[in-house]
Amino acid sequence: MTENPRRDWMGLLARAPADRVADRLATLLPDLPETQDLRPPEVGTVMVRGRIGATGAAFNLGEMTVTRCSLRLGTGQVGHAHVQGRDKAHARRAAIIDALMQTDRASDVQSRILTPLAQEEASRRGTRAAKAAATRVEFFTLVRGEDK
Repeated sequence: MTENPRRDWMGLLARAPADRVADRLATLLPDLPETQDLRPPEVGTVMVRGRIGATGAAFNLGEMTVTRCSLRLGTGQVGHAHVQGRDKAHARRAAIIDALMQTDRASDVQSRILTPLAQEEASRRGTRAAKAAATRVEFFTLVRGEDK
């Protein structure tokens, strides 16, 4: 975790596959509190900006579809979520988990939802890195006599 744990868990929920978030949240059922929509899930677009070599001037790369949701638990905590794509249920689940992480149940939510999702993400990244490493080409040169 970094110095901003909320940003970390919100990012994890946004990157996690929607079905995995649903499966992990189901482990807390039927103990979920009532929710009230502050901003029901809605689909929109955001402008994605990029930089050449991570140092150049920023430019508009294109638009990306996102779904956002804000809700309040019956206990008063407010949760927010932004997820890529048009999955309103995913945005709602992520907002519920964000709100639950602000309650006294945070350690339970961390161990039953966020930690398994983080482990799955690390596994996916490791698999992808291994596939990329398998296609890596090593270039080398031989020193020739006239190069001295």
